[in-house]
Amino acid sequence: MSVLIKNGRVITAADDYHADIFIEGEKIKAIGKDLPFEAERSIDANGMLVFPGGVDPHVHLDMPFMGTFSSDTHETGTRAALFGGTTTVIDFVLQKQGHSLREALDEWNGRAVGNAVGDYSFHMAVTDYNDKVKPEIKEMIEEGITSFKTFMAYKGALMIDDRQMIGLMEEVKKQGGLINVHATNGDMIDYLIQKHRSEGKLTPLYHYLSQPEVTEAEASERFVDMANYTGCPGYIVHLTCEGALNAVRNATRRNQKVFVETCIQYLLLDASLYEKDGEGAKWVMSPPLRQKKDQETLWAGINQGLVNVVATDHCPFLWEQKMMGANDFSKIPNGHPAIENRLELLYSEGVHKGRITPNKFVEVASTNPAKIFGMYPRKGTLAVDSDADIVIFDPDKKHVLSAQTHHMNVDYSGYEGWEVTGKVETVLLRGEVAIDQNKCLVGKGYGQFIKRNKVVGIV
Repeated sequence: MSVLIKNGRVITAADDYHADIFIEGEKIKAIGKDLPFEAERSIDANGMLVFPGGVDPHVHLDMPFMGTFSSDTHETGTRAALFGGTTTVIDFVLQKQGHSLREALDEWNGRAVGNAVGDYSFHMAVTDYNDKVKPEIKEMIEEGITSFKTFMAYKGALMIDDRQMIGLMEEVKKQGGLINVHATNGDMIDYLIQKHRSEGKLTPLYHYLSQPEVTEAEASERFVDMANYTGCPGYIVHLTCEGALNAVRNATRRNQKVFVETCIQYLLLDASLYEKDGEGAKWVMSPPLRQKKDQETLWAGINQGLVNVVATDHCPFLWEQKMMGANDFSKIPNGHPAIENRLELLYSEGVHKGRITPNKFVEVASTNPAKIFGMYPRKGTLAVDSDADIVIFDPDKKHVLSAQTHHMNVDYSGYEGWEVTGKVETVLLRGEVAIDQNKCLVGKGYGQFIKRNKVVGIV
């Protein structure tokens, strides 16, 4: 099919201009003023922003956790992402301790292949690094899974020790990959959780108080030092606070580059929500929400180029699942639904309120994650021969976020009643009109696995 998008204001990480875009098949074929092409479908984007589909490199779909599963499947989650303008997501495959990476990948492929509506890729979370797993790093990279997640927390389940971290870093560097890290001090958190429980302090507030800023700052510093020692490219996921970002600032003084991701909730929400009567469990995630001063630090970090990516860590649980921890914060499944809300919230609170430019918005929501994770320029930009993943966005349309109208498979919203300025109107995925007039026009199985390239250069 051919599509001609006319008269839009085209925004990329670098450019801002008015033009037409001609699409043939899955690719962009031409961009320019008054293009002379005839197309099977013409879309008038006058008054609209036209930018590349969002890339969310941090989602957890159909993920086993604390005896249950996150409530969005690869079908419902990627469909909700499309409604919100995100055309590609990267999910996390979790190795089980004592088992191989291949077994874990087979399990996740069983959930994703033939089910995803939007495009997707995988990170491989390594929870048990040993001599048997070592040769699998090369195998995974050859299959296009070029990033490996490690946990410095979740003691007894996902956490690896520093010895394993160093060994993994050396092998990942050798094979051309990148290490993602959940950087919080698992031993200290485990101690604080047990201390609060023994004192009968069981409300969601104590989830937050069990993970003070120092637990994240210390682990970030340690990870940065290990990455510097091994020379392995490093990426800190869901960084939340001033202390952790200062670890990255310090690293720049020795000419080290560490990639940093924050998530939309850490830019907008704060720890006071944990004291909201009967509702605090909605925002139980790890790391927890922080303070207002940390929000200011993160917005500044985006403009300073220290924070490279705004993701979601989308990991939704139904309210019934959250209530597993009604009487004990340590039993509340950790996670927050945001895959559909990220772009509209970031535009409204960032661009509309003058915190970031439209170019920076595209950079942190689409271009940088595509570059860092080996999908650029196929994904993350509007250019000739790039995939025609395109969002047509009304920058002035006001609407209210609500569980009553979102498409995520979760029965509450972390942003209930939040008025945003800016609305995703039409989304194209590889040249197909996927979202239009609040309807999804592509079906289960349309999403493709995106094989990613090795890590080369830096953003």
